[in-house]
Amino acid sequence: MNTQANAPSQSLAGFAAMLREHGLKVGVSEQQAMLQAALALGPLQGQRLYAAWRAMACHSARDWRQWPELFERYWYPQRLKGQVRVSGQMRPSRDLRQAVQDLHKNMEAPAASVPGKAAPHTASDAPGSSQHTEDAGSLRAMGGASRHEVEVEALHQRDGQMWLPQDLGTLQQLAKHIAARLRPRPTRRWHSAQPGRRLDLRQTLRRSVAWGGEPLRPAWMVQRREPPRLFILADVSRSMESHAPLFLRIARAFAVAAQARVFVFHTRLAEITLLMQRDSSAIQEKINAVTAGFGAGTRIASSLQDFVRVHAKAQLNRSARVWIFSDGFDTDNPDALPAALQAVRARGARVTWFHPTRAVPAAAALQRSHACVERFYPLASLSDLAVASRSLN
Repeated sequence: MNTQANAPSQSLAGFAAMLREHGLKVGVSEQQAMLQAALALGPLQGQRLYAAWRAMACHSARDWRQWPELFERYWYPQRLKGQVRVSGQMRPSRDLRQAVQDLHKNMEAPAASVPGKAAPHTASDAPGSSQHTEDAGSLRAMGGASRHEVEVEALHQRDGQMWLPQDLGTLQQLAKHIAARLRPRPTRRWHSAQPGRRLDLRQTLRRSVAWGGEPLRPAWMVQRREPPRLFILADVSRSMESHAPLFLRIARAFAVAAQARVFVFHTRLAEITLLMQRDSSAIQEKINAVTAGFGAGTRIASSLQDFVRVHAKAQLNRSARVWIFSDGFDTDNPDALPAALQAVRARGARVTWFHPTRAVPAAAALQRSHACVERFYPLASLSDLAVASRSLN
């Protein structure tokens, strides 16, 4: 086992932090119990220690299934499958690369190829424009990297994007707190509960058989309440290049804590929910890969129209929440964004806009959309999210 004999508590703290990042509820008490088990069993009892820690850290079937991979990834990195050690760095597997490449291809496909979409790209937006071709050619001629190579290299670049375990824990707790504050919507369905508000006559009659027909054990029901559906749309255009990694980190936290559906957009819209929810230690590589390689230009209005008509057509209702992470600068017609936001509001959904600046951006399209947005929040750090959590519901 790849432990540090002189500092077992530090190694275990890093392991516990990784477990928490993947959704396992490992607190101070569990961490102390794991340390005591390690000291009692010793480093030579690897299998027994593996089983003891698994029983302490896993609280659900999902945790139990995740445990083998997480344990191997942290303590035995040399055994990882699908990865190759190059220059001392662990490079992501081909599956992640392929998923990101497919994402870029889907987002850069001509708009006319999508049913009901015929809006042309602007010169700066078109991925196949002559300027883009010349830039790629000049890069190759100078011995530099092509755009495809830039996207692939972004999979394993972490410069300036490292998150400390305490920051990840803070983000996870904030996401859980905000998700708990989102007001659940009562439905027409009822389910068994004790105590309850309505008598479950059928279940009460079934129970009475054991008592000779006397209803001595009545069954009760309460009205089922469902949490609101959360949608997060993150801007990954060139103007948001420095802010998108933070936004996607936050979006992933809510994809895990609140089952949010996550989308990214620049000139097109694409869903990345499965990529964000997939259990893996290569979280930063995913985020870097999603944000890298996109050109200039942002079509917020067109992306919102696609979101309403195609992606969330059957799920937008009066309990839905739509969060937009963007600076608001749109290359569409300034009047198109208010109309697109109004289409979201017409379904009953509530729209909240998070911007990376202290003040609401002065973009013309966004200034005309104030009436369609419920709240604006600055979001440049975790402290901003903590402040917003006091009023988000």
